Amino acid sequence: MKVLQAKSAGFCYGVRRAVEMAEQTVEAGTPCVMLGPIIHNAHVVEEFARRGMGCVSSVEEVPEGCAVLIRSHGESRAVYQALEEKGIPVLDATCPNVSRIHDLVRKAEENGRIPVIIGRKSHPEVVATAGWCRGAIVLETAEELEKWLKQGENRYDLPITLVCQTTASKENWKKSVEIAKKLCTNAEIFDTMCSATYHRQAEAVSLAKECDAMIVIGDHASSNTRHLAELCEAECNNVVWIEQAAELPEHLLNGAACVGITAGASTPGWIIKEVKNKMSEEIMEIEESFKEMLEKSIKTLNTGDKVTCTVVNITPTELQVELGTKHTGYISETEFSDDPSVKMAEAVKIGDQLECVVQRVNDQDGIVTLSKKKLDANRNWEMIEEAQANKTVVEGYIKEQNKGGVVANVKGIRVFIPASQTGLRRNEPMDSLVGTTARMHITEVNRGRRRVVGSIRSVAAEERAAKAQAIWDNIEVDKHYTGTVKSLTSYGAFVDIGGVDGMVHISELSWSRIKHPSEVVSVGDTLDVYVIKYDPERKKISLGVKDRTVSPWQNFMDTCKVGDIVTVKIVKLMSFGAFAEIVPGVDGLIHISQIADHRVEKPEDELAEGQTVEVKITDINEETKKVSLSRRAALRDAEDEYDDED
Repeated sequence: MKVLQAKSAGFCYGVRRAVEMAEQTVEAGTPCVMLGPIIHNAHVVEEFARRGMGCVSSVEEVPEGCAVLIRSHGESRAVYQALEEKGIPVLDATCPNVSRIHDLVRKAEENGRIPVIIGRKSHPEVVATAGWCRGAIVLETAEELEKWLKQGENRYDLPITLVCQTTASKENWKKSVEIAKKLCTNAEIFDTMCSATYHRQAEAVSLAKECDAMIVIGDHASSNTRHLAELCEAECNNVVWIEQAAELPEHLLNGAACVGITAGASTPGWIIKEVKNKMSEEIMEIEESFKEMLEKSIKTLNTGDKVTCTVVNITPTELQVELGTKHTGYISETEFSDDPSVKMAEAVKIGDQLECVVQRVNDQDGIVTLSKKKLDANRNWEMIEEAQANKTVVEGYIKEQNKGGVVANVKGIRVFIPASQTGLRRNEPMDSLVGTTARMHITEVNRGRRRVVGSIRSVAAEERAAKAQAIWDNIEVDKHYTGTVKSLTSYGAFVDIGGVDGMVHISELSWSRIKHPSEVVSVGDTLDVYVIKYDPERKKISLGVKDRTVSPWQNFMDTCKVGDIVTVKIVKLMSFGAFAEIVPGVDGLIHISQIADHRVEKPEDELAEGQTVEVKITDINEETKKVSLSRRAALRDAEDEYDDED
């Protein structure tokens, strides 16, 4: 028979922490009582009672001279106030995850919001949480939440703060969140379900699917153990829920090739071991005391050890983490990251797992200080060295400028980028890079001197070369590109079409006659261009902008005819006359003899470039596409019209 035990079976962080606090108090000989069972396990509570730590149900029952141990489920604000008024010392074993929910509902009420708690109303954690505010609404299911929201006409607009306790299933919580988002216009939602509970439940379901029989170990008063059993029963036909090995039925093992074991968060390891011993028919008397069994499960830690820990509480200045030992771990904000842009409270959430290195162990106080930054730094140096060796691209934040270049932060490591490697033009200010993120190559690494040099220019050159090659591999005559004007000359404009510059000749920029490209385009403009011709060997591309699907001559022929009086613009003066633009792309000639109704020595005596005048179309040669114009005839027609009116 194969026996599979869930890795998550047994004490969770909050329960183990409470039991350890009780153990330390008993060992110190401090008179103390539990206010309610420290955990939902009668065997553990009885063991502590035998060793002198009894259990009371109210503040009034606390014996004189005794301290009080607050259980992992927590207590209401009224209980703390009553203990303070009586001067009773408090040892607070409230699970940090539960304390966080207390803070959320308290702050919600202080901010004028309505705390709504999803969980079993009679559960101690839910009762305690509701006791941290006056008007909490406690609902057990998503259906109850929907019904409550629909009871009042204006309830959808209420400012509610939604939290949950782990007696609510993951599915129930997920459905509650969906309803709140759908029906509420002012909902604040916090996922406060314990990740350890969720992982335990998920692992139990997975194990139940795999095994022929399942054993669920835990006190019958434990809600989380009851839910474990229910989840297993949905996946496996042979499930038993027991509190100790003596309750294990013999028939369970008959014909079962694979048996799975899971246990609730309040089940101590020695009970799980006892069950396994009986199953393997190697029953032995447990000689170790409760303390010895507990200490045996506690790992030791040393400075320099690499550990994986779980975030259980977040404050503005530090993280509290679970290490799976008797110690409480802390990561200060200064030891979280070398990157100044990283905000600790935003980077992690409760339940996240982090890899850290042990900095200091205080066995007396049970505290371990950890550093994520130092472990990350070592890995980041290795990444930087690999990037240099493999010539891979890394990304860094440009944080400052100095006289020789700029300084980037690449995963907490200082990288100097010389001015010549910034990729900026000679006169372009380097401070334009500060505050931006850049891609770069690592060109030099000296870990001993903590010196790293990088190059932005080389990455830009590689990327531009790759883009240019892609252009040349796919270029075709008449193919269109969206380009950016890079520079202007007297004869045209150079346009970047994605890694390659092409030239738009001045004659291709506009159908109208222009003297300089700046009349129609500026540096930085985006243009739709097409390829007129290209030479891969000489790496030259001629581009056009004018829409050749539209014929200026045809437009002229469609709108004008001989005898029409039209307004034209003088575009060029010659000794024999003046050229005038009739429509964009079509010019006509006003011969010197047709400029005025009197003799003209020089065209510039009567006309100026850019001037608009009225002329008469006197001739159109469709074959040569030449047009003759007469200002003289237009002037005469105007005089005749005036005389007729008289």
